[in-house]
Amino acid sequence: MRICVVGAGAIGGLLAVRLAAAGHQVSVIIRGANLQAVRAHGMKLLIDGGEQVAQVTATDRLEEAGPQDIVILALKAHQVAAVAPQLRALMEPGTVLVTAQNGVPWWYFHGLPGPYEGRRLESVDPGGIIAQHVDPAAIIGSIVYPAAELVAPGVIQHQEGNRFSIGEPDGSDSERVRRLSQVLREAGFKAPVSRDIRSEIWLKLWGNCTFNPISALTHATLVDICEFPATRALAADMMREAQVIAEKLGVRFAVSLEKRIAGAAAIGKHKTSMLQDVELGRPIELQALLGSVIELAGITGTPAPMLTAIHAVTSLLAATLQQQRGRLRIEPAG
Repeated sequence: MRICVVGAGAIGGLLAVRLAAAGHQVSVIIRGANLQAVRAHGMKLLIDGGEQVAQVTATDRLEEAGPQDIVILALKAHQVAAVAPQLRALMEPGTVLVTAQNGVPWWYFHGLPGPYEGRRLESVDPGGIIAQHVDPAAIIGSIVYPAAELVAPGVIQHQEGNRFSIGEPDGSDSERVRRLSQVLREAGFKAPVSRDIRSEIWLKLWGNCTFNPISALTHATLVDICEFPATRALAADMMREAQVIAEKLGVRFAVSLEKRIAGAAAIGKHKTSMLQDVELGRPIELQALLGSVIELAGITGTPAPMLTAIHAVTSLLAATLQQQRGRLRIEPAG
């Protein structure tokens, strides 16, 4: 199949290499040193003590890749609007667009029966740019569970996990979602088809909307946050607020709050993606992970004082870092 990965960083690169190894015609949309490295040497994946190298078509122009059977959108949520107008170059009748962003997706209310069907979320699609250029009928949602890191231009280090849950926004068991699952499974991934993709999105978001901003503010790892009584209590309060919001939208949580916190603690000395971005001076996914939850609180008329407070201070941190073009990390005093 013709598969294009838009944004082949850590997760996108992992997908691209494994899909190419499974025999698919893979293109990647990348830029800068990453593009130069992949063109010269292929894309390399370090996994299970060995390495895989895939020869993929690499370009920074979507129109050069041409129409695809599957487009995997592996950019971070705040990067999607910038490429949305160009995505049409990859689409033709029958093309599937797989969204692989963390947080609440811009298409959240598409295909969701009820009073909010078709509503746009300003926090994740400011001005409606994405909705204007992307046909929601092409979308299949996904939840990314693997952890990987871009350790050098064109080189991805797989850390753990191989599961990508996928699902139709309307919950249907379609032929195209089953076909996508098969493609991913043949590439070595677990790819269960969810009939309730939003509940699974919220299960991951439940941790991301709490642990990510707390870690960005405190520079603590997951286990540190969970074992320090005050931050564990703060995380639990934020999660309770998020749960009320989600349940008003019909979401069902498959695990208890305490089990979800225990699961985060079990990951150990892991820096969240938001903390890594703060340390490296990169823009953070605050709106997709937390701003969207607060917007949903407003839509459902749900008080969310803890979520709102943490969003406020994390927003100031992000603005300060952006204005100063800086990064923030804790280093030994000497």
